[in-house]
Amino acid sequence: MTCTSTAARPRVVRIAAAAALAASLTAGLSACGSGMAPDPKVGSTAAAPAREASTAEALPKSRPTGLKIPSAGVDAKKMLDLTTDANGELGVPDADTEADTPGWWTGGVTPGEVGAAVLVAHYDTRHGPALMKDVKKIKLGDVVEVPRADGMTATFKIREVEDVDKAKFPTRKVYGNTGRPELRLITCGGEIKNGHRTNNVIFYADLVRP
Repeated sequence: MTCTSTAARPRVVRIAAAAALAASLTAGLSACGSGMAPDPKVGSTAAAPAREASTAEALPKSRPTGLKIPSAGVDAKKMLDLTTDANGELGVPDADTEADTPGWWTGGVTPGEVGAAVLVAHYDTRHGPALMKDVKKIKLGDVVEVPRADGMTATFKIREVEDVDKAKFPTRKVYGNTGRPELRLITCGGEIKNGHRTNNVIFYADLVRP
């Protein structure tokens, strides 16, 4: 994902289909990178998949309705549907009006189903800190809760954090098929360079028993 302080730039993530989902991706969270929030130098860490993940039963299809990450004070009460256009570009939450609202890629599975559900949220915008402003507080083993329209909550535990240069975005790793229910949460990271955040911060999480 690429964050930029220029609101006029397209608010998109580009996905080129390959194999199951994608071959390449360039993510753009437009209007991010105001400089009003500290640079989110998160760093990359990883752990073995959570033991509970091997026994957690997949949930049926049901769209997400919010996002809660207790360790970072995230408690969003709604979730935007993100779709691709004719050019394969995926919209992201509007940086001017939805900076504190996460979005879900409707082209993938719903959180809790078998596969990789993908969520996107802003770190900051030209208006200041956004939903993921405390991203540095999120650590391995932390819980991510995703309420769903069916009244159930998909509960995930983070097993990997990847802070990566946007030019090296690991598309297949993020969007590729998985044999179990997993979550990807993507936001901006790095410093501001030429009006853009340089990095993407990607959280990989496994569905676990409540």
